[in-house]
Amino acid sequence: MRIRSLGVIDDAVVELSPGFTAVTGETGAGKTMVVTSLGLLLGGRADPALVRIGAEKAVVEGRVAVPPGAAAVARAEEAGAELDDGALLISRTVSAEGRSRAHLGGRSVPVGLLAELADDLVAVHGQTDQQGLLKLSRQRQALDRYAGDAVAVPLAEYTGAYRRLRAVSAELEEITTRARERAQEADMLRYGLDEIAAVEPRPGEDAELAEEAGRLGHAEALSSAATAAHAALAGNPEDPEGIDASTLVAGAHRALEAVRAHDPALAALADRIGEIGILLTDVAGELAGYADDLDADPLRLAAVEERRAALTALTRKYGEDIDAVLAWAEQGAARLTELDGDDERITELTAERDALRGELGVLAQRLTDARTEAAQRFAAAVTAELASLAMPHARVSFDIRQTDDPEGVEVGGRTVAYGPSGVDEVELLLAPHPGAPARPIAKGASGGELSRVMLAVEVVFAGTDPVPTYLFDEVDAGVGGKAAVEIGRRLAKLAKTAQVVVVTHLPQVAAFADRQLLVEKTNDGSVTRSGVKVLEGEERVRELSRMLAGQENSEAARAHAEELLATARAEV
Repeated sequence: MRIRSLGVIDDAVVELSPGFTAVTGETGAGKTMVVTSLGLLLGGRADPALVRIGAEKAVVEGRVAVPPGAAAVARAEEAGAELDDGALLISRTVSAEGRSRAHLGGRSVPVGLLAELADDLVAVHGQTDQQGLLKLSRQRQALDRYAGDAVAVPLAEYTGAYRRLRAVSAELEEITTRARERAQEADMLRYGLDEIAAVEPRPGEDAELAEEAGRLGHAEALSSAATAAHAALAGNPEDPEGIDASTLVAGAHRALEAVRAHDPALAALADRIGEIGILLTDVAGELAGYADDLDADPLRLAAVEERRAALTALTRKYGEDIDAVLAWAEQGAARLTELDGDDERITELTAERDALRGELGVLAQRLTDARTEAAQRFAAAVTAELASLAMPHARVSFDIRQTDDPEGVEVGGRTVAYGPSGVDEVELLLAPHPGAPARPIAKGASGGELSRVMLAVEVVFAGTDPVPTYLFDEVDAGVGGKAAVEIGRRLAKLAKTAQVVVVTHLPQVAAFADRQLLVEKTNDGSVTRSGVKVLEGEERVRELSRMLAGQENSEAARAHAEELLATARAEV
């Protein structure tokens, strides 16, 4: 990795061994920045406060070797990244204003993609992870992770049934708690539908009646106008000497007919006048029929107005016209059918809920059985690891229990509380020596014991669900003496199958490393390019002496440091 303008680091290059790398240095020298840098490359949160004062941005670049065929390779190539001789080039930039950018294999990518790749590439553990291990939820997750498909398969089935039960229960609660509102809505719909049904409107009836009312209300004027128009077109029987349009047009037609043979143009005009005469005759006939058929019955007018008033009462409530009223009635009838079916739906949902609760109980029991079996194997494996970490008499076990809840599901003849991950509360117990009761690690483990339990758990995971790189940030806190030597020895063993990076203050751990990196500040308080260096020979002895006694030139410390190195080399 190359780190620029991050925290106390001005510009430094960190070269990690394929095996076991120990990162050491004085307190505050910037060792943790190495961990922070790797976290940024793996999609961690970008804090602008990390940008070195006076710099515009912090940049971390890394070259990560990935095994061929790994899921991370496929995901990176899917995002358009290119591998560089079997390695992924990753960079992360954090500006002082808080903007963050990520690049993978030469392509700009979302930061979230780096976090996805991290799950397959690196396992990061620090003191905060130790505290996380104290949480029951994390202990259950650790057990489930160790169990693999033995728990994952029944857990997936349980989760599906749990989600369906939640959905059914929510719908049932919504129907029952809103029963009064829904009953009021049904009454309103029923009243409206009855009111519309009593009137029995027809589509477009309001427009038809408006037209008829206009005609009936002006019957006398309409009749007079039709009669006068008819007289003008066809003559008045009471005035035989009068002149009408039909007579005049007929005279014109006769005048032209007498001479049409002499001029085709005049003949065409004669034909058109003939057509006018025919049209006048037709219109006059229709006017006569209209006047005869016109109904001036006041009783009919009253009936029409009464009907229109009934229709207007509907349009005031249910729509702008009768067609809209009928559409409201159709929708209301469908909604009323739905509301009236609530009782039936409640019965259906209640039956489905009860069936799902029974199914969930069966699946929860299967999940508990799988966890119980995996817990025995997991506890035995961790106990065996603790024996190699200077805790030969320690015993690890799991307490898998359930909590009674009258609103829960029935499992093994008990009604117990349940959640999205089952009915089990999983707690890791530790008996540090013979005769000591097994107690929760949150209460029964010291800081040093907790560090070793966590390391043992991770080593067990390495055998079942390995990743290429493990990073431990001072997980050896609270440990010293023989226990520290054993931790160094175990980390060296883990490094035979994976890359291990440890930020440590313990010389017993650092002595087992294949490569030791020293982080040191310059006089101005920064870590420059030369501030992270690989220690060899005399320099490594001097650093181990400082870690042992706080004095680089102490002969006793030097002798002890050389002895530590010799012991570690002999075993590795």
